[in-house]
Amino acid sequence: MEPTNAVLYPEKRMGHLPRVDVGDQFYSRAEMVAIGLHGHWMNGIDYMGTKYQDEAGYQGLIFPLATCIVMSGAYEDDLDNADEIIYTGEGGNNLLGNCHQGAEQTLVRGNLALMNSKDNGNPIRVVCGHIEKRSYTGKVYTYDGLYKVVDCLSEKGVRGHLVFKFKLKRIEGQPPLTTSQVLFTRGGIHMPISKLPRLVCPDISCGQENLPIPVTNLVDNPPVAPSGFVYSKSLQIPEDIKMPADSIGCNCKGDCSSSAHCLCADHNGSDLPYVSRQRKVSAKNLDSTHKNVGRLVEPKAVVFECGPNCSCQCSCVNRTSQHGLQYRLEVFKTVSKGWGVRTRDTILPGSLICEYTGVLRRNAEVEGLLENNYLFDIDCVQTIKGLDGREQRPGSELHMASLHEKHDPETNQVPEYCIDAGSVGNVARFINHSCQPNLFIQCVLSSHRDIKLAKVMLFAADTIPPLQELSYDYGYPLNSVVDIHGTVVKLACHCGASDCRKRLY
Repeated sequence: MEPTNAVLYPEKRMGHLPRVDVGDQFYSRAEMVAIGLHGHWMNGIDYMGTKYQDEAGYQGLIFPLATCIVMSGAYEDDLDNADEIIYTGEGGNNLLGNCHQGAEQTLVRGNLALMNSKDNGNPIRVVCGHIEKRSYTGKVYTYDGLYKVVDCLSEKGVRGHLVFKFKLKRIEGQPPLTTSQVLFTRGGIHMPISKLPRLVCPDISCGQENLPIPVTNLVDNPPVAPSGFVYSKSLQIPEDIKMPADSIGCNCKGDCSSSAHCLCADHNGSDLPYVSRQRKVSAKNLDSTHKNVGRLVEPKAVVFECGPNCSCQCSCVNRTSQHGLQYRLEVFKTVSKGWGVRTRDTILPGSLICEYTGVLRRNAEVEGLLENNYLFDIDCVQTIKGLDGREQRPGSELHMASLHEKHDPETNQVPEYCIDAGSVGNVARFINHSCQPNLFIQCVLSSHRDIKLAKVMLFAADTIPPLQELSYDYGYPLNSVVDIHGTVVKLACHCGASDCRKRLY
């Protein structure tokens, strides 16, 4: 490929490659070779030879010098604990596909390059591979960022042969890992919940959701599960808050996507907000079924769904937020951000993740409760108006006139209602903030048309691969949180994004 200039970056280099981001995925080694991320079709260690030793920037370094390694389960002595990995050197593998070591390893080529990299202290790109049946090669390779070799030892491996083991630690300040729990060929992504490492709860929803949500804890010793809250799939409405009456519904038959004229589509600006996609889901104790799950075409000011008074079928695509959990999620303990949520499935853009549930409250009731970090403002009105730096979305102009008619301009400068997930909530309460999120918030109305009481839903902003942490932007303006004395409260952000604002608020 190099003679024909088919490689994007043909010259070997240390560090990140331009336009290759942490989390980028490749479906074969050939794809990595084509861009120059990892230059070998078979070998796990890519390195710079002695021809580079006189080039600018490399004087004084010991060559050969490692630039990239691929961990894909080819050696049974490999160990990946995310931020710290033990990488088995190359050579001696019997190449029969069973990962067994058949001969001694020697300190040459790639092994020598890793040893020299320990002494030089240069960064090394790390790529992790795992099983993916939908890939044309049967595997997916994910770029996990830059590491440094901090230790090297030679010892007898599992089969009694001499192997070199290199300990690498991830360099701080990079975006969060997407393969923070690497599952190699010997395991595979779709392992049973009971086999998950450090499983502390098989289903935190206690059977309320369509799919179980396991909890794992690789951080605490001994591992513990989340506590101090009650799981609730649905929003809890206090007796003193009166919900609006159900709105007039459409007269469609079957699915609204096949209707010539749909009243609910008119509310959305003549087109339905979702595109239809059949998805096969395995319900608990039931045979596999197909649901007409929709994907949101674009973030909107507000989404109007079909509701109780609509004559369309319950599986209508315009009831997407009412279909419940469709993707397998996992709550897990992070090193610096408390609990987090990651997906065990590939999630496509526009797909519904979940609703943010808890107890519906008036903001006036919870004002000043700094110790509650689970309050979520229902700010649909403010988003439509573009207040306080909120970005207006498509469809805002459709609702501006009705807002002036129904709501006092002076009273809707701040949200009237919020959702309190402090003591009651669902999986959404564990989703962390990121300055570079992969989810977005969407206000949805299904049973009524009062946007002050819209449902708060989370949708995928991009394709999210298995094992990637889910995140959304909490949206706090800097210096917006003050204590009872009026002093600005500051909270550091640990999202790890390349454009991190360094503060949550």
